[in-house]
Order: sequence, then C-alpha cells, then structure tokens
Amino acid sequence: MLTGNPRVIEALDRAEVGFLTAVNEEGQPQTTPVWFLRDGDDLIVYNRPATPRLRSLEANPKVALALRGDRKGSGLLTIEGVARIDHDLAPAHMIPAYLDKYHEAIRGLGWSPEEFGAVYTVAVRIAVSRVRAWGLTHVIAAEG
Repeated sequence: MLTGNPRVIEALDRAEVGFLTAVNEEGQPQTTPVWFLRDGDDLIVYNRPATPRLRSLEANPKVALALRGDRKGSGLLTIEGVARIDHDLAPAHMIPAYLDKYHEAIRGLGWSPEEFGAVYTVAVRIAVSRVRAWGLTHVIAAEG
C-alpha cells in the first residue's frame, strides 16, 4: 500500500515525528507524538513497556498516524492501520535504518543508541490499511 506511492514514502521517510492516535480502554482517542520507521508497507514504533499506549493497543489495535502539514492546513498525510507487538523485531539500536533516522535525536536527549534501545524495548508494527493524503508537497516541505 505504501510502496506504490513515492510521495507518501518520501513524506514518511523525511518526517521525524508522527502523531499516533490510539483509543484507550474507555474509548477515548489519545494522540501522542512518536518516532517511527517505515518498513516496507508497515510502520514501526518503539515503546517503553507497560505504557498506557500498549494497553490501549491491546484493547483496540486500530490506530492512525498523522504527519504535520504546513500552518495553513494545505496538506495532510494520515495513515490508518492495525497495530500489534512484534516480538521478532530487533531492538531499535540494532536497526541501521532506525539509527540513520534518529541517531542525532537520541544523542540530543543525552542517550546512546544502546541506552535508548534498553528503555524502548517494545516494537509495535502497524500494518497500514488506508492512506489519506493531499497536498503532499506541503507535508514534505514542512518536514524540511
């Protein structure tokens, strides 16, 4: 689904932060900024264990991830999908593409990649089911 649209891929690969929405056990949507990695047609988000987000995903695995557009709302990229914990995925600090994307940000937090990987130990894989996009030029430009 993602690999068929080069502009969507460019927007996802350039974005440092996405806004992940999951629905908690009470039915309340909760949106959180997250780091993510595109893995083919899936998205990967690393999490701390025992977080409210993981409990929400257990109760309802349907999620949405949005990228920011420009300040005028001239573009948007929203990805919908189903999330699941991926026990087979290597830790974040052992995934070259993840380090390529987030090494500077991890260092900016004062952490080594290994420290980050030791804290954010739960990989969530989002199988994309729908892509909504318009004004991708503005979305890509907003990501620098």
